[in-house]
Parts: sequence; C-alpha cells; structure tokens
Amino acid sequence: MFDEIIRRKKPIPEKLVSYGFKCDGDYFQYYTEILNGTFVLTVQIGTDNTIKTNLIEKETGEEYILYKTNATGAYVGEVRTAIEQALCDIVQNCYETAIFKTAQAQMVIEFVREIYGDELEFLWTKFPDNAIWRRKDNKKWYGAILTVAGKKIGLESDKIEEIIDLRMNPADAQTVLSRDNYYPGWHMNKKSWYTLVLNGSIPDEELKKRIRESYKLAGK
Repeated sequence: MFDEIIRRKKPIPEKLVSYGFKCDGDYFQYYTEILNGTFVLTVQIGTDNTIKTNLIEKETGEEYILYKTNATGAYVGEVRTAIEQALCDIVQNCYETAIFKTAQAQMVIEFVREIYGDELEFLWTKFPDNAIWRRKDNKKWYGAILTVAGKKIGLESDKIEEIIDLRMNPADAQTVLSRDNYYPGWHMNKKSWYTLVLNGSIPDEELKKRIRESYKLAGK
C-alpha cells in the first residue's frame, strides 16, 4: 500500500538505528504513536527493503486493519494519512536514493566513488533510471548506467536490465565486440562505446578493468 514511498530508495541501517529502530534478525522494527496516541504503529523494514506496518488501538488492544483494505471514509482516510506521514519522515531521515538495484551496479558505483571520487549524475528528468559519470578535469563522460529491456541490446529476454556503457578505442571495436557478453553501446556512438549487462555475466574484476580503461580514454 505504501510501496510508492520507498520507490527508488533504500534504507541505511545505521540511520535506522539512530532513528530508533531495533534490529531483529532479518528486519528492523520501530514503534511510534499516531493520532494523538490513539494508535501504536509498528513499522518493520526488511533487509530486502520490504516495509510492513501494524496498527494497534491503545484503548482496546485490538489490531486496526481497515487502512489495509479498500474501506473508505473520513476516519480511515485520516488513519492512512497519519501512517503515511510517519513513513515519509522515516524515509526522509533514514533512506538514500537507490535507482540501481543489482549487486554489480552497486559494486561499480562504489568502485567509481572510491577510485575517482565521482558520483552518478542524473541528467534526464524524463529518464530518472539513467545516469552518467564524467571526469572532473575535462567533463567528458566515461561511463553510464542505464535501464533497458534486454531485447533492445540483443538479449533473448525482454526483462528490464541494468547496463553500463563504457568507452572503447574505435580501432579496437571489432575485437571488443567479439567478446562474449559485450554489446554495441546502447544510446551511444557504437564506434566508440560498448555495453555490458550488470547481471554477473562479466566478472567484477573485469568490470573494474574496463571502467579504468574507459576513464583513461575519456582523458585523451
């Protein structure tokens, strides 16, 4: 019901703890009162970024579930609004933007951050799932992470994939694109860019090597 609140977000465990959450195995749990103490709201945030809520009426000790149904009315609307406000405050204080979800996407983002001190730049409001890196010295792009349907880059499945576009020397294009799991650059000049899918088909160390190469090529 409240999934939209955490869309493109991920929790930061340290901030959850600082906020008041308690770690309980596979999830973090937090209690708070809403609607002037009428209800006790329990919020559970899983390590898989799922979010669950439970609401107990203090006076009766009974669970209030109407907000989870299609019930309408002023009071249930007021309850939903109070819960949403509580969740929004948690997200504002304990979450960070996380457009890209795969382990390899997270790995390369952290690698670039550590090696070059660069953060992804989200340049297109119409395409919030696409971002680029650029060198600090000459502002040239050396990489991009994008989301695209697999068939558009040559895969058999139409599943949405997270991909990375990297630079190559045009003279080496034929050699580069002859490698397994290397594809012509998506939405880039195919003479000087190629695409890799961030799904484990390319080993992490090879990805790091290709990012270094792309960074150097952008400096020429």
